[in-house]
Amino acid sequence: MAVDNGAGWSVGWNDWTNLGLIRARLDARADPDSGGYFYGPPLHTSAECGSPEVVAELARRVADVDAEHEGRAALWQAIFANRPGNARALVAAGADPWRPMMNGWSPGRLSLATPAPDLFSLPDGKTGLSATETAAVAEARRLITALGRLDCDGFSLACVAGITAAEAVRRLEAVPADDADVEELMEDPWEDEDDSLAVIGVTDMPGGCVVFQPWAYNASTPGVMKRLSTGTVCHGMYANPKSGNQGAVARNGVIEEWDTHPGGGSVSAGEPAEEILATYLYHYQAVAYCFAGATLRPTDARSITDRPDMWLRLPERDWWT
Repeated sequence: MAVDNGAGWSVGWNDWTNLGLIRARLDARADPDSGGYFYGPPLHTSAECGSPEVVAELARRVADVDAEHEGRAALWQAIFANRPGNARALVAAGADPWRPMMNGWSPGRLSLATPAPDLFSLPDGKTGLSATETAAVAEARRLITALGRLDCDGFSLACVAGITAAEAVRRLEAVPADDADVEELMEDPWEDEDDSLAVIGVTDMPGGCVVFQPWAYNASTPGVMKRLSTGTVCHGMYANPKSGNQGAVARNGVIEEWDTHPGGGSVSAGEPAEEILATYLYHYQAVAYCFAGATLRPTDARSITDRPDMWLRLPERDWWT
């Protein structure tokens, strides 16, 4: 979809790799410093989704290659989007990798957490990753690999720190589900909606446990998460087929965050430094983001398949309260 917001830009998201088109817009007096797309100025937009050639063309026409939008420069956008070619084009145009921004995450410092940590040389006096941050990067890569990617929507989960599956069963006042009933649900989860919502799986793992429902939202409802989070923290999400991933965080029986977007790309300069790093590391990895939030350390994806440690039947109650 093309958008024209009055600055002379009438281009779509995928057009920022088309050097001829972008150059034509610029030659027709499109403003190089504003009006690029929904997500910011033209240089920021091209840094995120364009080509190095387009980035270089815009960089030589803007007033300031290090101009910030919502606390970040175009170079920061390129690094966050894992576009090393775009980052090189910006640095060649004079962008400063070590300019302070985003609560301590300069573009250069964030690049140390990317698959191209040697993109820039660390100058004397600049701080690299701490031991804790280095460990977070390594764990994110391990966790994402271990979990893989679910190729379906409609599931829900609750990742709980520090409790066992047996304790989760006790807190939910659940009972073991009949194996034959579970097999029938697998064949047609929605033949009986009330029955399908009552059945969930739970699995032990290092760091805590995971409650999972392959076909519906009940694992991430407020009633489930509040009970599971007593004395600890619980990160949940529902992969809504209609509206995308809907996340939530419960701590000590209270819902602290609701309708979040785990694994989304939105981050602000005012967020804690560790959250900015986590948002980068788990970009488009919503399930892994929830596991990491609860500091769970699975070695495989069994907990989010049809092979949990045990299947449970929840008692009949309003799980939305």
